[in-house]
Amino acid sequence: MAGNSSEEDLTQKAKEVQKEQQTEVEATDYPKSIPKEMKQLQHFIHPQHPLVFNEDRICDEECLGCSEEILGPSYSCKECDMRWFHHKSCAELPLGLLHHPLHPLHPLLLVDDVTSYPTGELSNCQVCKENREEYCYGCFHCNFKLHIRCGSLAPTTEAPEVHHHPLTPYWKWMTFTCDLCGKEDKGMPYVCTPCGFGIHRQCARFPRRLKVVRHNHPLNLIHSLELHQSNSQLCQLCFLKLDTNYALYYCSTCHFTAHLDCAIDWRNMEDINLLELKEEESAELKAMLENVDSKLDQSVDSEICRVIKTTVGEDGTEIATEIKHFSHEHHLKLTDEVPKNKICDGCVRAILTPSFYSCVESNCSFFLHISCTKLPKIKQHPLHQHPLTLTYPRYGFGCDVCGQSCNGLRYFCQRCYFELDVQCSLASKTLTHACHKHPLYLSITNNRQKCSICGSEKYQVFRCTTCEFVLDFKCATLPQTAWCYQHEHPFTLCYTPEDDSGEYYCDICEEERDSKQWFYYCVECSFPTHSKYSAGDHKLQRKLKNEALTQVCNSNKEGLKMVNHFEDEDPELDQ
Repeated sequence: MAGNSSEEDLTQKAKEVQKEQQTEVEATDYPKSIPKEMKQLQHFIHPQHPLVFNEDRICDEECLGCSEEILGPSYSCKECDMRWFHHKSCAELPLGLLHHPLHPLHPLLLVDDVTSYPTGELSNCQVCKENREEYCYGCFHCNFKLHIRCGSLAPTTEAPEVHHHPLTPYWKWMTFTCDLCGKEDKGMPYVCTPCGFGIHRQCARFPRRLKVVRHNHPLNLIHSLELHQSNSQLCQLCFLKLDTNYALYYCSTCHFTAHLDCAIDWRNMEDINLLELKEEESAELKAMLENVDSKLDQSVDSEICRVIKTTVGEDGTEIATEIKHFSHEHHLKLTDEVPKNKICDGCVRAILTPSFYSCVESNCSFFLHISCTKLPKIKQHPLHQHPLTLTYPRYGFGCDVCGQSCNGLRYFCQRCYFELDVQCSLASKTLTHACHKHPLYLSITNNRQKCSICGSEKYQVFRCTTCEFVLDFKCATLPQTAWCYQHEHPFTLCYTPEDDSGEYYCDICEEERDSKQWFYYCVECSFPTHSKYSAGDHKLQRKLKNEALTQVCNSNKEGLKMVNHFEDEDPELDQ
């Protein structure tokens, strides 16, 4: 009798929890900042505020319930910075299961797997035998646990995005090869018995159509690709080999192909709602998708640079002789003198041409390349899914692509605080570099790639499709020439050792150099240095990247100031 009473108490508790907590809260109980008409629910993980339903896709957010990326409708807290994001299905899970086929004796309660439990830590999941950060259904009576993904009770899963029949979970933990992505994995596959089709649970969530930042048209999910349909067997986002026998994203107009994982990666996937995009796209939508880049990059207006005075050149063109740039409090005048050790305060590169802008105030050392005054205010860049705005922070910032400490002009995303320095913003999808004989292509993946030069591992690199050579943005933007204030000759970036002695040292710090690493070298004086003294690895004074820097030699403690620039090259605009 005592045992039956205990089981009845647990059953009653599950019913009460399911009734009281997993219900929609009355509108009058919500914070006033949330409109009453918004769908909301009170969730046990965040009892302080209700979670509000978001119909649009949320980019770059992970569900707290299952730890998977959110690609569709979701719930989140509008009052907290943490946001408490959940898939719609995970947020609406019942808090109690009365009779589960894998544990019919006792009711199961929904709990957070990373918190402490009243009776101690639960055991591993009875299906996957793992313990991971995911909601689970637990029985405190007998220490039984099921992850919500492993214990899903849905008899069938409608997956019209990836298959024409409903898919059924196969209740057995097994090793199998997914018929959609082609990857071998352990888990419970979702299967279609009539077709013999089996896929990962997460693969069932791939959208049928989406749009990536680096292509003008939406991409369609297809299950395979005949070789005659496309000459490319490389993913156009990461430039790694693509298995055309399995599913991929494809544009039939341009024969653009992409891995499934690459296309849905938040770095590549454009933040517009194409989950329900109809086949019959309007002419206006097509025009918008194809012309968005040019419209954004052409948005140079008086908010960036206002012309104060002009003159007419010999060829009849109008030349701005005095301007007011948003980055500086004083007017700037056009200067024709030969520059000497002058650094552009916009791109933080050396000024090499005789025409540039300087501050009209004699005691103010502020300079800009002519090209930097023409940078677009708004830019849609292949390195980010949102439009970027040109700003001039008064303090230093960290570039999210090259990873260096910078200052000067930056492109900034007001939605997700992404920061991009001017030098990285000038990078295009294809790079021709003096260090390598083949062209390099912009490769963005959800796995880190190792730079062939410095060994750092980054998600965004330039990759050679011929010989697997990889170059990160920090190395790709190293200046070809570096000047030293206390040295009369320029330093040149070198890719191979200066001789065959086998012993190589830096004449600044007197430490040994790796013969495989790039370095700077003065040919006139046979003076080699580590590249880091020009690349900005150390803290910089006044300007933080590729400008005047002071390094103290380990040997004699003398100050050494250096400036960096591309030889005979001003920044080119990526129109």
